[in-house]
Amino acid sequence: QFKLVESGGGVVQPGESLRLTCDAPEFMTHYYEVGWFRQVPGKGREGVSCISELTKRTYYAESVKGRFTISRDGPKRTVTLHMNSLKPEDTAVYFCAARLGSVGEICRLEEYWEWGQGTQVTVTS
Repeated sequence: QFKLVESGGGVVQPGESLRLTCDAPEFMTHYYEVGWFRQVPGKGREGVSCISELTKRTYYAESVKGRFTISRDGPKRTVTLHMNSLKPEDTAVYFCAARLGSVGEICRLEEYWEWGQGTQVTVTS
């Protein structure tokens, strides 16, 4: 049973928007950092955006800066990735993940130990 559950993926056209939601009831205290990662077949998993309640920092990959926004909702116990101006190269399986918060580097893939099952995002005309 997954402790992180993603939703909101789908098929959209270039330029459109999607909102991915991570239901993360066990990871909404200030001890944890929650992130979104993505993976395409044949490539490694990459960090897209992460948010740390401990340090109040956020991270965005260069490829999504200005288009994606990450936010957390404590009462709803969710972390949301708002994706605007989607491009075909954004097509991937998107995963929500959690790790212990750190004052060090944010969004270090190898330090995330709790993962969701992933949700497919396809951007195609």
